[in-house]
Amino acid sequence: MKGRGSDRFRDAGSDSGRDGGRDSGRGRFAGRREDPRGGRKPFSRDRDQAKPIAVEVPVGEAERFNAYPADDLIWGRHAAQAALESGRPVHRIWCTPEMRFQPRFLQLLREAKSGGVLVEEVTWSRLGQLTNGAVHQGIVMQAAAADTLDLGSLIDGCRDLGEPPLLMALDGITDPHNLGAIVRSAEALGAHGLVLPQRRSAGLTGSVAKVAAGALEHLPVARVVNLNRALDSLKNEGYRVIGLAGEGSVALSEADLDGPLVVVTGSEGDGLSMLTRKHCDQLVRIPIRGATPSLNASVATAMVLYEVARRSWMQKISGAAPAPRIVRPQMPTPPPLELPEEDSTAVAEVAISPAEEVRAEQLVNDVMAEFQADAQPMPDQGDGAVELSDDSADGADPSATFSSDIKL
Repeated sequence: MKGRGSDRFRDAGSDSGRDGGRDSGRGRFAGRREDPRGGRKPFSRDRDQAKPIAVEVPVGEAERFNAYPADDLIWGRHAAQAALESGRPVHRIWCTPEMRFQPRFLQLLREAKSGGVLVEEVTWSRLGQLTNGAVHQGIVMQAAAADTLDLGSLIDGCRDLGEPPLLMALDGITDPHNLGAIVRSAEALGAHGLVLPQRRSAGLTGSVAKVAAGALEHLPVARVVNLNRALDSLKNEGYRVIGLAGEGSVALSEADLDGPLVVVTGSEGDGLSMLTRKHCDQLVRIPIRGATPSLNASVATAMVLYEVARRSWMQKISGAAPAPRIVRPQMPTPPPLELPEEDSTAVAEVAISPAEEVRAEQLVNDVMAEFQADAQPMPDQGDGAVELSDDSADGADPSATFSSDIKL
């Protein structure tokens, strides 16, 4: 046994001698046991006792899963009801099917949908993914960074501008950064409004407002249910619809950009849909000289907007002269809030007609006469008349009688 054990140790020593000629990091097991920083890498049992590593999960948009809920989300029945009743701008609503049968939400959801808000029925698990497992009570809302209006209000506001109106329409722009860049370029170069479809489009979220750099507060945005029907309505109002397409038959330099105009931009991947192309009066392309096959959607839109501006209001500018001030569309003012019932009653009592004033005075006299007839006369009074003075006003007896000589 002793000899065999010594042979085993001798064999181990010879193995270590053979490995000793190699680099320390190139042995068969050296790379698994040693840490390049000088320490030994933990075995499997050591890894079980290792401290957990904290990983910071970024806060994303409302569509991102396995992350903290976005800052623009509102969930819970009471919070959602308060937001809808207060008229807060809302981009999208996710709710379970049973929410449509709730009496307090049925009319609110109908009004939100008619106002351009996208209402989508989803499952409870989907709402749990959006809120990261919060108690959502069957409804989640995504607040919008700016208020929207209907297409008719935008058309009416652009009637008396004093210059040809210029509107933008987006077809399939789902990237919020592209949408924000388009809003920023459109407002800076003199566009008067933006037409945004409900579906297949990014909403007016916080990311869009950040990229727009304040332009979203000055550019009116109209939300429409169907973009093609909206284009037909604009064409009936005298607008010409120009679509941007790489395979367009007209170059940008020779395109007719005069008069009331609607510029339609499609997504980068698919471009304009086939049905939207049919509703365009002209498909315009931007010639490209390099090897790049296409341009970013926001960049292509900015180039067309600049070409429109170069042919219109930029012709009057030379040198360091400032640009003419843009004429904003006259948007309709919201209706005034209705006063509560008690306030309206108080206003009606103050604003009375002369006939009602005479009738009220007669009623006061009748009541005072009845009160005087029922009251008992005071022993120290001669004719029952009471004269009120400043000295006796504070200590007046409530049982004192009042005569008709008192002036009310």
